Amino acid sequence: MSISENPLFLLLLRLVIDIAVTFIIVRLIYFPRHKDKDYLFTFFVFNLLVYLVCHFMNSLELSVGFAFGLFALFGILRYRTITIPIKEMTYLFTVIVLAIINALGPSRAVWGEILVANGVIVLLIFILENLWLRTPQGFKVITYEKIELIKPDQRQQLLRDLQERTGLEITEIDIDAINFLNDTAVIKVYYNPTNTGVRRIAES
Repeated sequence: MSISENPLFLLLLRLVIDIAVTFIIVRLIYFPRHKDKDYLFTFFVFNLLVYLVCHFMNSLELSVGFAFGLFALFGILRYRTITIPIKEMTYLFTVIVLAIINALGPSRAVWGEILVANGVIVLLIFILENLWLRTPQGFKVITYEKIELIKPDQRQQLLRDLQERTGLEITEIDIDAINFLNDTAVIKVYYNPTNTGVRRIAES
């Protein structure tokens, strides 16, 4: 048996590829923009665990349906402590996909296809984060009591009032709901977090 056919060698080689690609996406693309160490830990550990589970389950020659079932299970996972923002859920989804591709792919495709798949994922995320969507934006959902200011002709006054009360550089306002029984409105405000010191305010 040559070294290239050794199961341990293949496990380590695929694991190195998986961790390297995950490192590029999570540490070099995600972290410099979002600065969230908790999610950094979560992404790496999730990727490693899913990779190992897929590898050892694949060695038992289980069906491809198992891989999709596992993928769906982790893909819809929600922590009970907080609501995970949609972008972080997307990154979690991505590292799970990478683990499944790198753990199960080489047994069904040539190495070149696996490397291309990894490269396409990295390239797409890099383009979206650093070239297309390079301006960061946060949002917050507010229950607002000055219902008279939600009229279209009062938009500028509403904007000024929200900026003064929140201290955020608000760029856009959406009126999500209006409650005339208690004279309140649910407003989603989008803001520029660059100079606010606020890393992220997720919807509650």
